[in-house]
Order: sequence, then C-alpha cells, then structure tokens
Amino acid sequence: MSDARGAGSSGQPITLEFDDNRLLALLAGEHDRHLAQIEQKLDVAVTPRGNLLMISGDGPAQQRARAVLNELYGRLAQGRMIEMGDVDGAIRMALAEDAAQGGPMNAPVITKSRDRNTAAGGGDRPVPEGAVRTTKRLIIPRSPVQKEYLTALSRHELVFGLGPAGTGKTYLAVAMAVSMLLEGRVDRIILSRPAVEAGERLGFLPGDMREKIDPYLRPLYDALYDMLPAERVAKGLESGEIEVAPLAFMRGRTLANAFVILDESQNTSPVQMKMLLTRLGENSRLAVTGDLSQIDLPIGVPSGLRHALDILDGTEGISFVRFGEADVVRHPLVTKIVRAYAQHEQELGLGRPDANGRPPRR
Repeated sequence: MSDARGAGSSGQPITLEFDDNRLLALLAGEHDRHLAQIEQKLDVAVTPRGNLLMISGDGPAQQRARAVLNELYGRLAQGRMIEMGDVDGAIRMALAEDAAQGGPMNAPVITKSRDRNTAAGGGDRPVPEGAVRTTKRLIIPRSPVQKEYLTALSRHELVFGLGPAGTGKTYLAVAMAVSMLLEGRVDRIILSRPAVEAGERLGFLPGDMREKIDPYLRPLYDALYDMLPAERVAKGLESGEIEVAPLAFMRGRTLANAFVILDESQNTSPVQMKMLLTRLGENSRLAVTGDLSQIDLPIGVPSGLRHALDILDGTEGISFVRFGEADVVRHPLVTKIVRAYAQHEQELGLGRPDANGRPPRR
C-alpha cells in the first residue's frame, strides 16, 4: 500500500488504534484488499502499522474513511463477517450520510478500538437502523435507497420496488418476508413470478410442469436458502408455510396473513397484475419488484407493471421505491454494464424518461 496516496492534502493524519489484531486483520482483508477499496473510493491513504491504522488525505475524506472503518470494525466486533460488498455498502452509506448532513460526518468511536483523535467510547454497537435479521444472517442495507426500501417494506402493505438488476429488490423483499415470518407477523410466505420466456420456450424444456417452471423460480429459492436453514425451507415448502409458484396459480385465491412477493413483474399483463393486486386479504403484504428496461413480453403486449404505475402512482398507502444504477450491489462491472446500456438506449431514443422520470412505454 502506497503512502503516496493522498499526498499534498492539508488534513493531519488520523490514527485509529485497535485492541484485537485478529479483527484488524479481518478488517484489512486478504492482502489488504478492503483497505485498498476504501483508499480507491474515498481518495485517502490507509496505512497499517501494527495495531494502528493511519488515515491520510484531506479532512472530509479522512472523516468518511474513519466512519467506514468504525462501522466495519463494529460489525466484526459483534461476530459478523464482512466481504467486499459490505465494504462498498459502508462506503455508500457514509457518503450518503455525509451529503445529507451537508459536510463530513463525525464518526462515533467503535467497540474495542480507540480513536486517538477523539475520546474513547464503549459498549456494543446496536443493530444498524434498517437492518433485517433472519436465521442465517443479518441483512444490512448497502445504499440509501436500499434502506428506504426496507423501511417501506416494514411500514406499507403494498410496495413497488423498481430498478435495474443487481440492486437487491427481490433479495431484500425476501429478507423482510422471512423476518416477519420468524417474528410471527405473517403466517406464510408466497413467492411468485410470471413464467415468461426470455428467448426460450417452456414447452421445449424437459420434465413435468413443476420441473419446467422451477428454473424461472430458482432465484427465489436461492434467496430463501441464503436466509433460512435448508431443513427449515424444505419443511416450509412441504407444509405450505412457504409457497413458490408461478403467477398463474394465484388466480381465484384470497391471500390472507401472508407476505407475497411478485418478482419480474414487468413481464405481467395488465390483467395478471390487477388479478394479483386484488388477491390481498387481511393482514397481508405485497412486494412487487420489476425492471421496466428488461421486458420479455411479445412485441405489442403492454406491461402490467407499467400499467399499474400509471394507475396507482400517488395512491395513498402504496409505496414506490425507485433504484438506480448507483444502487447496484453486484460485481462492479454490473454497474458499468447497466450504465452503458442505459446510455445506448438514450442515444437511440429508446430510454428517454417521461415527465415523471420514468422509462417510456413498451
């Protein structure tokens, strides 16, 4: 790691001292890759010296880096591991909070570490605001919009999560559904998708109907297994506590005491969308996720998601959360790919938003 980064800035170096060298090694990451990520994104130099970290750079950048390091070390001190995505998420949240406050945030001191530039503090850091607890992991928002989305899911009975792939729309909705199931706030989880082919045909796939539709529902299964033990998922699927089914199976039902998630909703027809929206029963919640830039319906068939937005936008009690390319939390290349496609569509005149900032009709 080069000490030359951030050279020439006026801020005096900030020194953080850590009591647990094992946690400090996890904070730095393999080959200091976590520190390198912080350096690159925040334009600072972070130099490890024994159980110390020296932060060099301009004053605001130093404060942001200190906030990120404090946040990540606090997670480690609570027994939670961190990955590159967690580092990136902490950086986004620090930048957002900094911007919201109109200046560099004054980071609190973390458990079991001492900041030589501030007074020492103690006590375990509480679960971060907006986080969702499941059996296998604590889900922490990695962007301000993700935090807004989780808040909306916890407070509203109908939430539309809109935006490009990789922003966590479905994953976070499943996390909230699992959390509410574990807390007894709902009795069951229903996960659904329209079985619309993306350039393929169901009829040419091998197997019976369940085997044909399972590949379309696999992302929902993956999210469940990431948050619940495999035996709990299997038991829930067998008992009906957890149901994963194509949208067509929802017709004629009343969904009471359930958390319902409709994924890939841009591929519904207006009739299908209305059908699902009117299935809600007592003590039910519905999360509708979709990306209007990835509609796989035949040409000329209107999207039920677009139709619902036109009709319901502004309706009291319904929350609309819109993600952007800045909220993509997958591989960094995904953000660049989303941005490149959006720019290409704008150049072709296909992606100009309407007066409400929404994509054009398809």
